[in-house]
Amino acid sequence: MAPCRIGFVGTGGVAHRHARVLGGMPGVHLVAATDVDPACAAVFAEAHGVRAVPDLDALLGEQLDAVYVCVPPFAHGALEVAVAAAGVALFVEKPLASDQPTAEWVGRRIGTSGVLTRVGHHWRCAEPVQRARKLLDGRRIRLVSGAWLDRTPPVAWWADRTRSGGPLVEQAVHVLDLARVLVGEVTEVHAAAGGLLPGGVEAATGALLCFANGAVGTFATTCVLDAKHRAGLEIVADGVVVGVGEDWLDVRTAEGGHRAEYDAMVPRTAVDAAFVAALRGTPVPPDRDAPDHAEALRSHRLACALARSVGSGRAEPVR
Repeated sequence: MAPCRIGFVGTGGVAHRHARVLGGMPGVHLVAATDVDPACAAVFAEAHGVRAVPDLDALLGEQLDAVYVCVPPFAHGALEVAVAAAGVALFVEKPLASDQPTAEWVGRRIGTSGVLTRVGHHWRCAEPVQRARKLLDGRRIRLVSGAWLDRTPPVAWWADRTRSGGPLVEQAVHVLDLARVLVGEVTEVHAAAGGLLPGGVEAATGALLCFANGAVGTFATTCVLDAKHRAGLEIVADGVVVGVGEDWLDVRTAEGGHRAEYDAMVPRTAVDAAFVAALRGTPVPPDRDAPDHAEALRSHRLACALARSVGSGRAEPVR
C-alpha cells in the first residue's frame, strides 16, 4: 500500500475532524500544518503528531502527496492555486470562496494544473442519500422543498457577509449540492431576504428554484435560532415523498411512512477514505465519492445566484 503524506492549511475544528479520520488509516502520514494563528497550529500539531510550520511555502517543502485546505470562505483563492501549481493534490473544504469570481478563478487555475481535487460535500457519501437516489430512480420529480434553519455559528468572521458569503453560500450550499445530485440542475432562481443582521448576513431567505427538468422548488434559510432545527430536502415525485438530509431519511407512499436516522460520522469518514483511495489510484464509485472542484463549482454558482438575487430583487440565471 502506497504511503500518503498529507498536510493541512487551516487548523480549526473541521481540520481536526479530518485529521482524526485520516490518522486512523493505514499508510496515511499526517506530516505538517500551518495556520495564520500560530497558537492554533501548535495545538493541532500537538494533537495529531505533526509539525507546525510557519507558512504555505514551508508546508509545500514537506514533499506532500496532498493538502487539506480547511480555511474560512474569505481565505480561499491563492492558497489552492499555489498548492495546485506545486503539483500537489487538494482536498478543499466548502464553500469554495465567499464569492463567485474567486471560486471561478481558482477553478480555472486548478483545471490547467491537472491535479487531483475533491471538495468536502460529504453528504453525497451518506447512506440516506444513496437510498433516496434509488427511491427516486425512474420517477418524475415535480416539487422540491429545501431548508437550512440554524443558528449563527460562533466565529467572528461568519456574521460579516463579505467574509462568509452569508448563510446561502456558507451553510446552505450542502443542501443545494444535494438538490443538484437528486433532482438536477437549476436554471433560474428568485430569492428575497427577511431582513439583515449586523454585518450584512440575511436573517432569513426564501427562494424559488426552477430546474432544467421541469421541477420547481422552494428554499429557505435562517440563522436566528438557538440551535439547528432542520437541514435537508423534501422531494415530491410521482407516488412518493422523500425527505432526506445528512443523517436522516423519511419516505411517504400510499402504503404508509417510514423514518430512519443514521450516523452522521459515516459520510464524514467515507469522504476521507475515498480521497485517499483516489490518491492511490484506486477507483471510487461516483456515488461514494466527493465531487471534484469543477463539479463543486456548479453548486457554488447556484448558491451565489441565490445570493445575487437577494441583492438585485430579480430572478437570476444560474451561470
